[in-house]
Amino acid sequence: MLTILGFAMIATFLVLIMTKKMSPIAALVLIPALFCVAVGQGAKLGDYVIDGVGNLAPTAAMLMFAIVYFGVMIDVGLFDPIVRGILRFCKADPMRIVVGTAVLAAIVSLDGDGSTTFMITVSAMYPLYKRLKMSLVVMTGVAATANGVMNTLPWGGPTARAATALKLDASEIFIPMIPALAVGLLAVFLLSYVLGLRERKRLGMLTLDEALVREPEQEIVLAGAGGGGDRLRKGSGGSGPADLTQDGDGDEGEDDFKGLDPDRSTLRPRLYWFNAGLTVALLTAMIMQLMPIPVLFLLGAALALTVNFPHMPDQRARIAAHADNVLNVSGMVFAAAVFTGVLTGTGMVENMADSVVSAVPDAMGPHMAIVTGLLSLPLTYFMSNDGFYFGVVPVLAEAGAAHGVSPLEIARASLAGQALHMSSPLVPAVYVLVGMAKVEFGDHTRFTVKWAVLTSLVVLGAGILFGTI
Repeated sequence: MLTILGFAMIATFLVLIMTKKMSPIAALVLIPALFCVAVGQGAKLGDYVIDGVGNLAPTAAMLMFAIVYFGVMIDVGLFDPIVRGILRFCKADPMRIVVGTAVLAAIVSLDGDGSTTFMITVSAMYPLYKRLKMSLVVMTGVAATANGVMNTLPWGGPTARAATALKLDASEIFIPMIPALAVGLLAVFLLSYVLGLRERKRLGMLTLDEALVREPEQEIVLAGAGGGGDRLRKGSGGSGPADLTQDGDGDEGEDDFKGLDPDRSTLRPRLYWFNAGLTVALLTAMIMQLMPIPVLFLLGAALALTVNFPHMPDQRARIAAHADNVLNVSGMVFAAAVFTGVLTGTGMVENMADSVVSAVPDAMGPHMAIVTGLLSLPLTYFMSNDGFYFGVVPVLAEAGAAHGVSPLEIARASLAGQALHMSSPLVPAVYVLVGMAKVEFGDHTRFTVKWAVLTSLVVLGAGILFGTI
């Protein structure tokens, strides 16, 4: 019964947010509360929620101060040269911009933290997508899928979990998988190329000068293939209504495109190299694990505010400017704590995992590595990496060992679903991505899941082809 209710709870949640019947925060709180009562454990709801909040509190703290930190870096102009450089390279071509998004997300993913990757990628690319009226779900979909493939790095989490759960060396799992993961990353770049061509066909191309320079009350014409075009009128502040024609852009407000505004009062050109050095030092310390990530971002945010805005009114103004993002993302994380707390506390996750494993026919025993790879797609989407790697993978490895399948093959196959996992509603980083990009989570899910599944299958197929799975 717990298995059925667990899958029903997840399905109800996904249907409600994808059909926009409920907001993600409301669905994350109310749906698990309702199902907790349905399984007869309503009296323990408070304990489950507190446990969930306790587990995710460090993540929420990290996101709060990371948003403030990178928000300040955007304000002072740290990413402006990156934005302009990418735009010059892309030549205001939507296809090149989408490919650039994938490349940037993949490169930044080397730090091993999805939240940081999404903050930097969205900070750099969001102004370009808005200027050219490109689909924002294309940006979030490409960034999430690229990060999902790169998330398999030994310091990214899944590989280390698989190694720990099966008592293996992480390098023995990861290194043989490099060719398959490289193929998966190439698939992401090919996907971004195809999606970029679709955006180019829909919007046409601007000249570089048109994209970089905006005069007051200038009307921008985005010419399509048929000679017509979508018109976007800029006001005196360089902003205009986000009249986006692609489903899922999710932003009906106005944007000031701060990332390209060369005259904003918050710029600190004399402190550029200080800010660049501080950011590099922060990311280096994070990769080297010198301190817990929440502590690093707390210190970084405090230092960035103090040096760049020494006057208290200016500091308060910067914090207030990013308060919406902080509240939206941290609120989403704490709401997700209710979902994960109930899912774990009631035993739904454990029963769901056991039922899936027991459903595997004995005849599939010799092919348990392939089975593991296929199961990694839905299971890492519907449960946390901890639940999958510590609860399911050891059982699959034991079943495979009975048929002569190496635990290494099981561990490598378990990485295949990470491209899809990064868009799971149980991953806090995805809320950073959609929150900063002003995209509805349901729109992101509808657009991204099919491409992420395809990418995961490419990784699995490549692993089989190269003989590592």
